[in-house]
Amino acid sequence: MSPFRIVMAILCVLGVVLPMRYFLPWLAENDWSLAAMLDAWHVSDATSGLVWDLTVAAITLTVWIAWECITRRNWVGLIAIPATYMVGVSLGLPLYLLLRLP
Repeated sequence: MSPFRIVMAILCVLGVVLPMRYFLPWLAENDWSLAAMLDAWHVSDATSGLVWDLTVAAITLTVWIAWECITRRNWVGLIAIPATYMVGVSLGLPLYLLLRLP
């Protein structure tokens, strides 16, 4: 495995572990309410700005993945789209870069 692939794999793991160590306990304490999580994300202008920043990044990544998968016919890369929305850009981006490597 090349050094770049190793780095991307490590970033994938970090992209899951770091957000989930905050999300999962919070969700457990709040009855697994996604509505409550959305409300928590918008408690201030700073957090709302971060949510919009990540939303635009996720949409941009989705468009890029879809475009490349269609043009390159590399369908396995599409796995990064649900990973992006189920965990975050912190997983979706390094996962897609890992999957598109030769």
